[in-house]
Amino acid sequence: MKQSFLNFKIVVILLTIGLTTSCSNDDEPIAPDTDGDAGSGVDSRWITVAGAKMGDSPGDGNGGTLIYSVTSEDAKDPTVQIDPFNNGFVAPSNRTARLQASEDGHTVFNISYAGDTGGNYTKYTVEGGGSFVQTGSEISIAPYVGTAPRWIKLFDGDKTGAAVYVSTEHQVDDNDTPDDVTDDTYLYTNSTIGVVTLDLVDSQINNFQEHVITLSEEESAAGYYISRIDMPVLNATGDKLYIGARVSKVDPSTVESDSGDYEILGSKTIVLDYPSLLNPSVITSTVGNGNTNGYRSINAFLYDGSVYQANQGDPEGSHILKIDADNEYDDSYDFNLDDALGVEGAYILAWRPAANGKAILAYRHEGSEEGLAGAQGFFALVDLNSKTATKIDAIPYDPDFYLFQYQGFVVDGTEIYVTQAPVGQNGNIYIIDTETGEVTKGAQLVNAEGSHFIGVF
Repeated sequence: MKQSFLNFKIVVILLTIGLTTSCSNDDEPIAPDTDGDAGSGVDSRWITVAGAKMGDSPGDGNGGTLIYSVTSEDAKDPTVQIDPFNNGFVAPSNRTARLQASEDGHTVFNISYAGDTGGNYTKYTVEGGGSFVQTGSEISIAPYVGTAPRWIKLFDGDKTGAAVYVSTEHQVDDNDTPDDVTDDTYLYTNSTIGVVTLDLVDSQINNFQEHVITLSEEESAAGYYISRIDMPVLNATGDKLYIGARVSKVDPSTVESDSGDYEILGSKTIVLDYPSLLNPSVITSTVGNGNTNGYRSINAFLYDGSVYQANQGDPEGSHILKIDADNEYDDSYDFNLDDALGVEGAYILAWRPAANGKAILAYRHEGSEEGLAGAQGFFALVDLNSKTATKIDAIPYDPDFYLFQYQGFVVDGTEIYVTQAPVGQNGNIYIIDTETGEVTKGAQLVNAEGSHFIGVF
């Protein structure tokens, strides 16, 4: 007799939410000049700063999310103070909101995380300071992905968001002794994935599909299964959706989570037809091992016809992997962060490339100090073409600088904006010119007790 044990359900989703920055100048921010050229010094967009307020303990971010916007000119001005915790707009969410911004910075998208409003999608027009005006209708995606979703905006001109979840069932032969799991024979684990796409313009559901994903016979028999998915991204032709995956393992003899020293499989990605969300398949890297689902920040990006994807938990240090136009991993592309940075145990926390193929990457490694929120880290300038990475020394390091919950970078031409402030301490916006490597120290970030900044949008 075959019996199914519901193991757990992980709700993971993705989409875009825009965050706006808040400034404590007496004068109201002036609306950006939308005719300006990106990176030219002429204001072309709003810069939104997001802060996660402390809940019960420093750095947990469970007290809600506040956002505040300034012009790019003010964001570069070190005399400007940005204080979202006192002057910002409260983004609806029981815990840390899942935010994304439009490509021009004029719209913020939010999906509330947990609580009575969990799963509610709203969007706002950015008007500067703490002024965000709701536009369009509100819609709930909770019936599809639950009330604590993680979602992301697809890079299709701010048209679509995507959210995902996975639930797992261990399949066992109970040998006619259903009350004694120790006598059961483990067979494999099924992972049921759900994917919903959301029209960001008209606030409506585009499509929803579920699929059962099981790994290869050999991998499944050994106890491996997909336990979490996140961070969808479209391929260059817009006909395939790639979804990052975490692989976990049970001990087949006990059907309990395997805590032993087991082999970490090659990094995997689920591939679906788009926009139908049908015909699932799983591709596997032979270059990198570990997970590709990321956490709070977008983990995969389209550049020069290919998708570049970070992995985490790789025993040899995080890699940036490449998926080519044939929808398979390019295993000739070997970009290892340990080698590029000269460290051990590099772990990519968040990253974002500009259109020139150069990226800013937040990472930690085995040499990172333990702070309030664990071992956190540093920023590096990365070149996807040359497969090189250089630590950015101009951005100060502090062991209490929390990057694990980091969500947003602003890309404006060849410039990338980031925030740096330790938990409960003030800091600054920094702007990196990815062509020259020059770093500009920008506006001051005013923090609150136990709180931290989760990025710019």
